Amino acid sequence: MKLSDFDFDLPEELIALRPLRPRPASRLLLAQGPATEDRHVRDLPDILRPGDLMVFNDTKVIPARLFGTRARATTHGSGLAKVEATLLERLSPDTWSALARPGRKLAVGDVMQFDGLAAELLAKGADGRVTLRFDRAGADLDAGIALAGQMPLPPYIAARRPADEADREDYQTVFAKTLGAVAAPTASLHFDDDLLARLDANGIENARVTLHVGAGTFLPVTVDDVSEHKMHAEWGEVSSQAAETIARAKSEGRRVIPVGTTALRLIEAASASGIIAPWTGETDIFITPGYRFRTADGLMTNFHLPRSTLMMLVSALMGVERMRQVYAHAIANKYRFYSYGDSSLLLP
Repeated sequence: MKLSDFDFDLPEELIALRPLRPRPASRLLLAQGPATEDRHVRDLPDILRPGDLMVFNDTKVIPARLFGTRARATTHGSGLAKVEATLLERLSPDTWSALARPGRKLAVGDVMQFDGLAAELLAKGADGRVTLRFDRAGADLDAGIALAGQMPLPPYIAARRPADEADREDYQTVFAKTLGAVAAPTASLHFDDDLLARLDANGIENARVTLHVGAGTFLPVTVDDVSEHKMHAEWGEVSSQAAETIARAKSEGRRVIPVGTTALRLIEAASASGIIAPWTGETDIFITPGYRFRTADGLMTNFHLPRSTLMMLVSALMGVERMRQVYAHAIANKYRFYSYGDSSLLLP
């Protein structure tokens, strides 16, 4: 398939820069087979069936954007320059892979100061990544990043406003547990404790898995033939308890509905044998039209960027033409798009 098959025009005013409050107040586009209905996230306990299993991603977002200065000795004395680093992946207790700006002006050996943290640039990669070694490790480094860092808002928000204190709560799920993501599993941002309790009271089960969402989720697809795209890898885990809960639901004929594309990709990666099993490791699973879903029976997800791998994933689940109809309806009815926007419930 061609990249243009997943394109659409989105009015800029529909890009949400802040979430709605309370969280479940967001709108929910229910696409069930050929039918389309305008609802709200708070309606989920009435929309879903008793026995349905929702699968949530419990990853926790790191305040991964660091702003500071680089000091370097020069022929004219010492030189200071503003720098910015976005942490991507932890390599060791004191070392991270990161994107740094201005990348071309940084050199191996440079030392950067980030509001109480110091980091030395150990290596530069051809893909724009750098390796940073900090002056502390483990939990001490985590605490320093928590104090110095800002939430890594998606580029389409960060370009229009800086992250602030509100984003530390807004860009984190209420059940975030396992530290390691540099982007939020945004469909889960619509849930609060009250909605989770109402779902439980209505007999709607849940399981928790972990996929550390990486910055690669925002990388554009640059090839016209989508089969040639190289998918980014992300670390995930499906525990034995979660695998058992999901497998039991499937064996009993109950629907398994992941919340977010990250949860869906992970449970499908853990189902490569045809049956879900405990799983830990990195996955670069790339789901496009023609994929045969092994575990997911539906998906709750926000509205995605045009020409993105996530548009390909939802098109694989619902069909390309059906997703064109869904997105045309969302735009015509002024749904709010992307990470802080409204959501959809896709049931083939």
